[in-house]
Parts: sequence; structure tokens; C-alpha cells
Amino acid sequence: MTAHSLWDRFQKNFLRYEDLGFSLDVSRMQFSDSFLDEMSAKAAHAFEQMRSLEAGAIANPDENRMVGHYWLRAPQLAPSADLRKEIEETKKDILAFASAIHKGEITAPSGKKFTDLLVVGIGGSALGPQFVSDALGSANDPMKVHFLDNTDPDGIDKVFAQIKSVLPQLLVAVISKSGGTKETRNGMLESEAQFKAAGLDFARQAVAVTGPGSELDGVAIKNGWLKRFPMWDWVGGRTSIMSAVGLVPMALQGLDVDQFLLGAAAMDEKTRATDLNTNAAMLLALMWYHAGNGKGQKDMVILPYKDRLVLFSKYLQQLVMESLGKELDLDGKVVNQGIAVYGNKGSTDQHAYVQQLRDGVNNFFATFIEVRKARAGESMEVEQGTQTGDYLEGFLRGTRTALSEGGRESITISIPEVNAFQVGALIALYERAVGFYATLVNINAYHQPGVEAGKKAATRILALQLKVVEALQASSGSEATAETIAIEVGAEPEDVWHVLNHLSANREGIIVRSGERPSEDLFSLN
Repeated sequence: MTAHSLWDRFQKNFLRYEDLGFSLDVSRMQFSDSFLDEMSAKAAHAFEQMRSLEAGAIANPDENRMVGHYWLRAPQLAPSADLRKEIEETKKDILAFASAIHKGEITAPSGKKFTDLLVVGIGGSALGPQFVSDALGSANDPMKVHFLDNTDPDGIDKVFAQIKSVLPQLLVAVISKSGGTKETRNGMLESEAQFKAAGLDFARQAVAVTGPGSELDGVAIKNGWLKRFPMWDWVGGRTSIMSAVGLVPMALQGLDVDQFLLGAAAMDEKTRATDLNTNAAMLLALMWYHAGNGKGQKDMVILPYKDRLVLFSKYLQQLVMESLGKELDLDGKVVNQGIAVYGNKGSTDQHAYVQQLRDGVNNFFATFIEVRKARAGESMEVEQGTQTGDYLEGFLRGTRTALSEGGRESITISIPEVNAFQVGALIALYERAVGFYATLVNINAYHQPGVEAGKKAATRILALQLKVVEALQASSGSEATAETIAIEVGAEPEDVWHVLNHLSANREGIIVRSGERPSEDLFSLN
């Protein structure tokens, strides 16, 4: 394209919400002039489905649940007065609790203020809080936030090595909707053990965010934990950042909860428009559809040119991939839908994988995120007339141009600065885009059967491990192959071999004598 035709296309395909300081540029996506008209019927259906969802329809048919994360930033939209009151009262309770912590009205058992917060969760119970904490945090926050987001013992040890000195003034928030998520349960038990070893009462420094009546809720009640906040079955984990899941850590860190919710509500309002050309969330969803032919044939590369947004791609991986990665559509037809998401930050990515983006396999579309304000204070010049932020902007525009010249598609989102309002708006934009796209391709965005399948498989392996140990104990110290033990316990030899190797690396007395092949390895209990 000529410079003039690019300019014309930009003006035609540039959407700006002046009052929000937000813009979306889809001019470098190579869709035809007729594409939006061709998609208008599908888009109209998606708008109708979204209206029904927001009104309280059963939007997750597999679990017979409403999907209500939009109500969290606009309680007046909730389908009943009871739900509206519960949302509003929970927010008030969170803010009052955080204020009491900050003022020293609620203290650690020593009588000193809580100085640090440990968030124990996984998936939606950790990714959102981590992203928001990193994006909005500062050295002046009233509490420093740490995360346990896995069941990796070495990772747990690393976190506690960093915070061991502050245990007496550490508040722990355990976040699990069902209360039965094993990674979170394990993190809680490991944390409790750390407190006990230090002579501290874990319960007096623990807060639960969980579903009423859950396993975790029962533990918190039985042991007299400091505080409990609710999670609701109509809020999915990956869209829970504006529930107590995200608001409790935010408020305790001292971040602006009200502006965060206002930003999301403002973007929601804009993206309820039924004009395709003025609805940023629908335009995003349509661009995803165009790029992958409605089948996810191209990856989504997220490139925020701001260090504070480096975790946004990680957050979007769950939001997009867990929502859209589905085997079956709503009619039960095998479709294997999904969009792979990965990303880094500008201009770091230009020294990493932009080489492939520019010259390698054309199996992606990029999304550049521009933050117009470079820093809060004054900037020095690194060259005459040039500041560091000028370079950042130059690299963004240069990379975008280089990709476009190579026939690679991109979207550009621009916000004025990284603050609570804008982060809330960004999250809301992508939440709605995901919902729209799911309807465009006729899938359920709000369940995760693949995740549940993985959990069930893990449970089977753990049960097998117990049987393998029993078989070793019964062998009275004699050696046996994985195949021999597999026959005894009624399992697959490969599964047994992996279990035995794991046990030999982590349990005293379980010995492996390697053969030339895995089938010849001999295992015994010393």
C-alpha cells in the first residue's frame, strides 16, 4: 500500500473514545471492505446473547449457571436486589477491612501493623491479582504483596526465604472458589507449617476468599481465621478479578479499587453499542475471527510497550485460551476451537522474537499496546531532543511498520497512562471481546472441561503412587521392574515407571538401578 492509502485506511478503521483516552486501530489488519457487512448477522446474534447474559440468563449451560462478572462493576445491572446488595456489601466490607489493617485497628498478634501480604492461589485466583499488583504497585504501597501460585516445593521455599523475616507481620490471603483446588490447598498447608515452625498462630493472620460452604470456608470457620470474603458460583475464576479475588489484594496493597471498577464499567458502557464500527470489543473479536478464519488458525501476540503491563499477556493466556479452547461447540459438534496467546514487552521483544515475527512463519497477528505517557515525572534527554520514552514510541511504531511491510497483521491499542481506571478498562475490553468471539464461533466461553480432565488424571496418578509404594513395601526389598509392578497394581507400565522415578528422587529408601532401557530399570525399597 502507498502511504496515502495507509492514511486513508487508518482514518477509516481508527476508533477513539475521547472521554476515556482510549483508541483502537485495526487498519493494519488485512480484512476486506465488505468483511464487517458480511459479519453483521453473526455480530447481531452476539450482541443479543450478551444482552441476555447481562440480564441474568443461563449463559453457562454445562453448569446451569448465570455469568455475572459484568455486575461486579455495575451492581445495578444484577438481576435481583439480593445479588445487587451482596455485591455492594462485599465491596464495602473489603474496603473497611483494608482500611482497618492500614490504620492498625486490626493488627498482627504482636500488636504491630501488618506490613506484607501473601496471596495463595492459582489460575484466576492468582494471575489477575499478580497482573494488577505489578501494573499498579509502587514503593509507597502500605503493604508489599507476595504470591504462592503453584505446588512447586522449591518455588514455595524461595518465596518463604524472601519473607521469613516478616512472618510475624504477614497477612495471608488464601483464594480458592471451591476450596478443593489442590495447588492452593498445598500452599495453605505449607504456609501454615511455616507459621507453626516460627511459633505463630496461622489462623490469626489468615484470610479466606472462597465460596460459602466450601471446604476452605469450613477450615476458616473451624480454626477461627481473621476474616472470610465470598466468591460466587456465577463468577468464573478467569473473570473474577473484580470480585473479592482481586479486590481484597488490591485494597490491602492500597490500590484504587473504585477507579479500577469505574474504568471497567466505562468500557462496558462503550462496548454495549450495537454499531460494529464504534464497539471496540466487537471490533477486536471480529479481527480475531478474520485473522484465524474463525478457526483460531493464527496466534495472538500481545506486545505492550510498557514494563508495567508485562504480565498482561500471561493474564490474557488464561482469559482467552481457557475461554476459547474448546473441543465441542454448543451443538455438540467437534470444532477444536481456540486462539493461542503469547507475548513479551516492547522494546524487549525486539531483541527476542520479533525476528521471527517479521521474517518467519506468518502464523500470528500482533496486538501493540501503547501507553502515551512515558513517566510520571520529568525526563532527561539521552540525546539532543530525544528522551528514553521517545525511543520506546519509536520502536513501537518502527516494529509495527516493519511487520506491516512484511505482510504481517497487527492491531494497536492506545491508552494515556497505566492507572487503575485504564487497567480496569483494558480488562473489561478483553472480557467482552472473548464473550463476543465465543458467540461468533458458537462455543461456551464459560466452562473448562479440559482443565477438569487434567485434574482427574492427576488424581489417578496420585492414587497410583500410593499403590506403587504398597507394592514396593510388600516386595520385602527385592528388585522389580516397572512392568512387574504395573501388572500387580493394574496400571500402565509407563505411568508406573514415571511414578517410581519421581519417588526415587524425593523419598528416602526408594532405590533405582538403571538398565540399558527403561524396561530394564530395577526398583526396590531399601
